Amino acid sequence: MSTPNATLRAVRLGLLMSQDEFARAVRDAGQRAGQPNDATKRLVQRWESGETATPRPVYARALEMVTGLPIESLGFAAPVPQVRVTGDGHGGHDLQDSPVGIPAASGQPTSQASPRGNYSGIWLSTYEYFSSGRDSTFMGKHYVVLLQHGNRLTGRSLPQGSLNPDSPLTLDLQVDGSIITGTWTEQTASEGYYRGARYFGALQMLVEPTGRRMAGKWVGFGKEFDVNTGPWELQFMDADTSKATIAKYNKAPE
Repeated sequence: MSTPNATLRAVRLGLLMSQDEFARAVRDAGQRAGQPNDATKRLVQRWESGETATPRPVYARALEMVTGLPIESLGFAAPVPQVRVTGDGHGGHDLQDSPVGIPAASGQPTSQASPRGNYSGIWLSTYEYFSSGRDSTFMGKHYVVLLQHGNRLTGRSLPQGSLNPDSPLTLDLQVDGSIITGTWTEQTASEGYYRGARYFGALQMLVEPTGRRMAGKWVGFGKEFDVNTGPWELQFMDADTSKATIAKYNKAPE
């Protein structure tokens, strides 16, 4: 069963185009580029339904011209680079390419003086780390409320919104176009494996063109006096930060 391409549909609707109008724009873009194509409403329907998972190059180039976005950001099936942490043999860990793990950020960063949008809302934070004591990779998940003030983003996890209870996470970030840079702090649970240890470090991510996902890397110190790194992403859940919506997400992520 094919998976609908909700991203392409959202981009088309954002351009205030019907499927007929979008197909016409793709044909016109091909003509202007000297690479004519036969885009039709039916072809757009196949793209959006997922029936056609990857457009041919002549259509991909025209789609980029119409939307102003790289083809890999339009929701089509394509190999997505993955990153995962692994032990470095010295008690710490580093990134390595892997067919599993958190998807890496895609696209090219574009530095701007002001943010493209407001990122306030509830986000699902996911990061990976390697435990040398347990010789295994683990994942940390928190539902985080992000609040934006100008170019600054502050975040705090919900009291019960993490995989490990009593491990609050805070974020202090700066927005520069599609680049997010800042610091993170996590107080581990007093009854957990790390016995209440406090960890902190730096974080840099890229915002995908849809504005619904940020992905990048964290940097932080380890217990063996080393500096570790790993993948981190934030996935948009809800723009509403009312008491009722916060209560909905105040639970351990799946």
